Amino acid sequence: MSNLDLAVIGNCSYGALIDRDARVCWACFPHFDGDPMFCSLLDGSPEDGERAPGFWSIELDQKVDTEQAYVDNTAILRTVLRDASGSAIEIIDFAPRYKQYGRYFRPTTLVRMARPLAGAPRIRVRLRPRTGYGARTPDITSGSNHIRFVGDTLTLRLTTDASIHYVREETAFVLTEPIAMILGPDESMTDSVAETARDFYERTHFYWSEFSRYLSIPFEWQEAVIRAAITIKLCSYDDSGAVIAAMTTSIPEAPDSGRNWDYRYCWLRDAYFVLHALNRLGNTGTLERYLGYITNLASAAPDGYLRPVYGINPEASLDEREIATLRGYRGMGPVRVGNQAWQQVQNDGYGSVVLAATQVFFDRRLHRQGTDLLFQALEKLGSQAAALYNQPDAGLWEFRGTQAIHTFSSVMCWAAADRLAKIAGRLDRPDRKAHWRNAADRMHAEITEATWNESLGRFASTWGGEGADASLLLLHELGFLTADDPRFVSTVDHIAKQLSNGNHLFRYAEDDFGRPETAFTVCTYWYIDALAALGRIEEARALFEELLERRNHIGLFSEDIDPTTGELWGNFPQTYSMVGLINSAMRLSRSWEDAF
Repeated sequence: MSNLDLAVIGNCSYGALIDRDARVCWACFPHFDGDPMFCSLLDGSPEDGERAPGFWSIELDQKVDTEQAYVDNTAILRTVLRDASGSAIEIIDFAPRYKQYGRYFRPTTLVRMARPLAGAPRIRVRLRPRTGYGARTPDITSGSNHIRFVGDTLTLRLTTDASIHYVREETAFVLTEPIAMILGPDESMTDSVAETARDFYERTHFYWSEFSRYLSIPFEWQEAVIRAAITIKLCSYDDSGAVIAAMTTSIPEAPDSGRNWDYRYCWLRDAYFVLHALNRLGNTGTLERYLGYITNLASAAPDGYLRPVYGINPEASLDEREIATLRGYRGMGPVRVGNQAWQQVQNDGYGSVVLAATQVFFDRRLHRQGTDLLFQALEKLGSQAAALYNQPDAGLWEFRGTQAIHTFSSVMCWAAADRLAKIAGRLDRPDRKAHWRNAADRMHAEITEATWNESLGRFASTWGGEGADASLLLLHELGFLTADDPRFVSTVDHIAKQLSNGNHLFRYAEDDFGRPETAFTVCTYWYIDALAALGRIEEARALFEELLERRNHIGLFSEDIDPTTGELWGNFPQTYSMVGLINSAMRLSRSWEDAF
């Protein structure tokens, strides 16, 4: 039965998910939002098991045990399978990524290397891609050393030094020596497969080792932080600079909930939090590429109007539709492609873009520095924020059936004005600094009056409302309130009482679909950060340690957690969740100086 005990590999062009038995069960080609030619993750039922189509497995006869881990500080996966007689094989999986000719080589290519470790292991390779979102089997042709899979929009070629007959016919054979399999563009390979695979491996290993080496990690929880950083890096799309929310679509937030959404796109809000975390770790390159992405958005936006989510290229239109040819995760449909949220009004996006861009005006490490031209583009967004901060929207949780003036959206609009004032000061523009400071102060006063509920003694989720919302835990993080403000303290305490289930926090109490059944992982991290800001460090550390134990076997999070069973639900891997881990670890870790 499918579960989210999955590992992720990729190269910032595409990504693939691999289960504990080394089965590739999800990979979209040629990019994150493309056709999932490996789609068994979303085309199975509990009865189908490994027979669901759309996968690539290297199976060991009579397998009794498996172990899986990443090669240290890389996005290279190592799986060991053992059989009942003591025979064993090692499988190495990765997507090539390395610097070449002054740019990054990152082809839509998946490399799989298998070698015997003990005994006489008997294996079977099953390579069964689908095309058209699972609709049909690609046309297949083969040569002396390759097999071609002709899909609806893309042709993939497998080049291998294994027997082509054995692979195409799924014939079992004894693995007596290493084999290499390279699945990628329909191009001939000039060097030997084994030599090419080894070269790809060595260069890719070096790239990720160097990426990890230059991270500014905390003293504690280093392995968890490095893995989180690599994972969210894998969710960035080099070509345009977009950062996706997750690599999958339609993993339900809870069993049979119908909360099945496509997350393979760039939410401006999510991207800001991702970049903020990576920059705390010293990875500035992703920020610079994302700035190019949002600069293009801002320049193309009429009057500075932004949609909350864009495609990775970036397309504005993401029309949502249901896919009948895929049954869904564990048979829990529907499977959706596209996301209706692109049509929603979500006013927090203006603040998200301005906050992301602010660093280039203050961080001297960056090659690209903030300019008057960029400031002018950001001012267009600020004007929208100043006009919309007190207007109804769908909110950051993207309510589909209701609108309200959401506190978080208003605060993010205030943040846009506040940061523009600071940027104007940096650029020595006193007139614009005064303009944006006056706007921010006016907005702050009105938002505070409208959202502080005196009778409840806390901030409410909407203007004049009474609801609790986990996003209010960010009021200090965003600079709207100081940590020692009694109103922030009381808001944190009330949210914990109303939205917690054990050691996990829900986003809110109820939405268009009813009461949520699973906890939104990043909300628990927001609570941990709020506790730390309030000086409740030991309480925060204990909660952080407990949440770390909820990661899957490879150290990854999805979007949601069942607070009772601990099972992961929702799209995977979820950048929001990995960001929460990084931010909390950076806040809570003992310093390097205090550790010795």
